[in-house]
Amino acid sequence: MAITLRPPTFSAAKAPSAYTNPTIAWLSETWHVTHSTLPMWRSKRNVRIQYTPLEPSSASITQANTDRLDDLVSYQSLDGDKLHTIKGVDNCSSSGDARGEWDWRGKGLLKVASSHWEVLGWGEEEATGNKWVVTEFAKTLFTPAGIDVYSRDHGGVQPETLQDIKAALAGVGDEDVKELAGQLFEVKVDDARKE
Repeated sequence: MAITLRPPTFSAAKAPSAYTNPTIAWLSETWHVTHSTLPMWRSKRNVRIQYTPLEPSSASITQANTDRLDDLVSYQSLDGDKLHTIKGVDNCSSSGDARGEWDWRGKGLLKVASSHWEVLGWGEEEATGNKWVVTEFAKTLFTPAGIDVYSRDHGGVQPETLQDIKAALAGVGDEDVKELAGQLFEVKVDDARKE
């Protein structure tokens, strides 16, 4: 399967001309984080991220292409059953109709926390129909820069798809992304909850 990924916008590397960002409707799912380079996920399991469209920030923006998403992260510790959540709002930081760059701000006690994330690639496995997304998170005061691989299916992407994603990450022309691609680890998923 041919996988097209792009470098982060702050990179000197150029995005492939064929690359487009996913639509809001396509991105609006509950995703399982199955692979990551972010240290915070090493001690967690059943990490899910749910994106739900919110009302646009301006009347000139259509609901179908909203520039705001509700962002709900849920996870469990490796040895506990309690479900933890992190709530936030994503505001699109890219111009025009592009919806690939987002600024996250926490809700409630986490309102002081913020981060920037981008979609580097996305697709659907032909054999299974499973959707996947690769995201990159910029460094914050609390976390290093990192990459997550999301899967619609809690079982994750097929091994060959993961290898293709790693190869595509290593080939985007950005040294930081290439280094991170070699650090991807599997996030534990043993979740019996319904999709």
